[in-house]
Amino acid sequence: MEFLKMEALGNDFIVIEGSTPDPGQVRSWCDRRRGIGADGVLLVSGPGRSGAAARMSLWNSDGSFAESCGNGLRCVARYVFDRGWAEGRAFTVETSTGLSEVEVVADGSVRAGLGTYRIGNSVTASGYSFVSASVGNPHAVTFMDSPARIDRVDLGEIGRLMQDHPAFPEGVNVEFAAPLEQGVFRVRVWERGAGETRACGTGAVAVAAVAHAQGRAGPAVEICYPGGSLGVEVAGDTAWIRGPAVSVFAGTIPA
Repeated sequence: MEFLKMEALGNDFIVIEGSTPDPGQVRSWCDRRRGIGADGVLLVSGPGRSGAAARMSLWNSDGSFAESCGNGLRCVARYVFDRGWAEGRAFTVETSTGLSEVEVVADGSVRAGLGTYRIGNSVTASGYSFVSASVGNPHAVTFMDSPARIDRVDLGEIGRLMQDHPAFPEGVNVEFAAPLEQGVFRVRVWERGAGETRACGTGAVAVAAVAHAQGRAGPAVEICYPGGSLGVEVAGDTAWIRGPAVSVFAGTIPA
């Protein structure tokens, strides 16, 4: 089976076409010592329903199915565009949560519409006050007063503990954010099914949406991850993200 390794802000994926992988295959391929190494596996096929240029499905590195992934969506948009599956730079991709609009911009960046988001209740856990948010998948966001405090957080321990919190019966992605300047936030993220990652598209939307709702920022926000910066625009209850998505290398997985 042929594959393409892609990454968006260091959030990396194994992109394949063809049959649905089983959880064991996903875990094996994503293993960074014995496999290809990735945060997840993207299955791409086309076309999708309602005129979508392609369909996508995503599995986390632990083999679990992921409902939504902004950086994965941007990688799929780049993949589809580079293969000429779409007419023009703006098109739609079918995901497990519906149809998503995407655009491959002339400067090489990729914009993706992540649909509607919802901000939920406050949740206290591990000594921190989080705000829950849904961006097609669940998030818990907390703000700190300085990036230095974020760096001292044991995100692995807190992320694992949050998976058993009664407020999140299906698990949750966890974001710690701190302001760098007006409208710019430094963020670390722990993704359910993958652990701490270099970036998370839906997590960026969750942080931007909560920051905007709390008066910490306007509708346009820059999220600075260890893997790089992602632009976010929130309007009403919808959101767009914009950033790079690139191919790294191609190869073949033995049968």
